[in-house]
Parts: sequence; C-alpha cells; structure tokens
Amino acid sequence: MSEFFRQKEISMDLVSIVLPSKNEAASLVTLLPAIQKVCGAAEIIVVNDGSTDNTDELCQACGVRQIRHPYSKGNGAAIKAGARAAKGEIIVFMDADGQHKPTDILRLLDKIHQGYDLVVGARDTKSQAGLGRLAANTLYNKLASWMVEHPVEDLTSGFRAVVAKRFHEFLYLLPNGFSYPTTSTMAFFRAGFSIAYIPIQAEKRIGKSHINLRKDGIRFLLIIFKVGTLYSPLKLFTPISASFFTMGLIYYVYTYFAMGRFTNMSGLLFSTAVIIFLMGLVSEQITSLQYKETDQTHERSDGLE
Repeated sequence: MSEFFRQKEISMDLVSIVLPSKNEAASLVTLLPAIQKVCGAAEIIVVNDGSTDNTDELCQACGVRQIRHPYSKGNGAAIKAGARAAKGEIIVFMDADGQHKPTDILRLLDKIHQGYDLVVGARDTKSQAGLGRLAANTLYNKLASWMVEHPVEDLTSGFRAVVAKRFHEFLYLLPNGFSYPTTSTMAFFRAGFSIAYIPIQAEKRIGKSHINLRKDGIRFLLIIFKVGTLYSPLKLFTPISASFFTMGLIYYVYTYFAMGRFTNMSGLLFSTAVIIFLMGLVSEQITSLQYKETDQTHERSDGLE
C-alpha cells in the first residue's frame, strides 16, 4: 500500500501540483503564492507551454519548478509533461487562469486519502462559461453517465487529483489538445478504478480564454464519440445501427405495400446498419486489446502493495 494512504493526515511532500500555462502570468502572479500558502511543502510545477509573457520570471520569483516548451504543444501535452516530471505520489491538476481555488485542493486530497484513485472538482451551473458551454457539458455528462452506468458530474473539468501511478498508465492515451479530462476520466472508468466528485464553484478566469467556440466546435462534437469509443464502442454503435435498421425496415414495409418491391434505399439502410454494427464490433475488440496491457500492469502493481 502506498505510503500516502498509511498517513493519518495528508503529507504535502507527497503531492505534486501541475499547472499547464500559456500566457497566464496575469493570474499566476497571485495564484502561485496562494497555492504555496495553502499547500506548503507540495511540489508546484508550471508547464510553460510556449508563453510569450513573463511566466518564466514569475516562476523564478516564486521559486516554483518550471517546464518550458519551446512552442505551444497544447493543454494535453502540457499535462503529460507535468505528470512525467512530477515526483509526488499524488498529482493535482488545475488551470493556471485563476478559476480554481487553492483551498479546494485540500478537499480533493481528502477524497484521495479516503481511497479514491481519481477525484474531480465538479463545477456548478453558475461556474459554466455561458449557456452554450453549459448545454454542451450537460450533454457530455449525461452521455458519459449512460455509457458507464454511473453518475458523471463533470466530464470536462480540468481540476482533479489523481494517484500518480494510475495516471501514468494512461499517458499514451491522452491527446495533446483540450480533451485530456474526458479521455482520462473514461479510461479510469474502463479500468475499474474508483472515481469521486466534489462540488466546486469556479471563479471567472483572468485573461482571455484560449478556446475558440467556432474553431473548436467540431472538437467538442468529437468528444461525444470519444466518450463512447474509449469506454464501450458497441454501446454507442449498436443504437445507431439499430436506428438505420429500423428505418430500413419501415421503408421496406412501405414500399412493399405501395409498390410491391424491395427498393435500393431499403437495401442501403440495411447495409449501413450492418456496417455500423461491424465497425462497433471491431472497435470493441481494439478497445479491449488497448486496455489489456493496462489491466495486467494494474494487477502486478496491486500485487506488490
């Protein structure tokens, strides 16, 4: 069993706090001292993702560890770089834009201390950036809850604490963009790890958001499909296949009684249904193989504890 869980109280020298940052100096100037005040001996890592502001000078002034990217590689790439460099048994990921309260870190760690592998700060409705983002996140949460058959309160929250060795098992799955929270959450569910949520109220971010709703609209749409393919592809593809099959059957019944024949459209709908189902079946097998090595690694590591 990890040393962290043998402690009666949280030991901050076992915690690493990772902040992916791109031109967030305006918030870091107050955020870093606030984290240091709350978390004391915890390791703080700022992943400077190609910033052009004075992030470098701020990190030096505050005495925090910095990982510098020569150019912007994306939020997910910064998260992976920070996770690889972190020395702590527990890693806390939080945004560098001032939305997340340092005091909530202790609440995340308290849940981890209770035996959870991943704890996510779930934003309330007042913390969502606009009605469009609220509607999208609500859709993601409901879809993910249906897929995993467990309440998912905030699929896309970037404020989370995780057992480091568990998170490292899925680094190869994480994208370099903004959807790392979705990928990691579904991967943890798929592997059977314990996940908890705590309610948080996010503050208004300092500075300008790096998310462009027009540019990233397709990306958010793809998240929906990623949720399904990461957890159980057949559960996503089967209803779609059944819908095409039903449309084909209804159209065939109509044309049979109206024209007394089987039409090309019915054949196309039936064929589409079969193809989609087979795609789901192949995806299911690929997903199982993808997680097989992770499951074996998990079993070996548990046997050593």
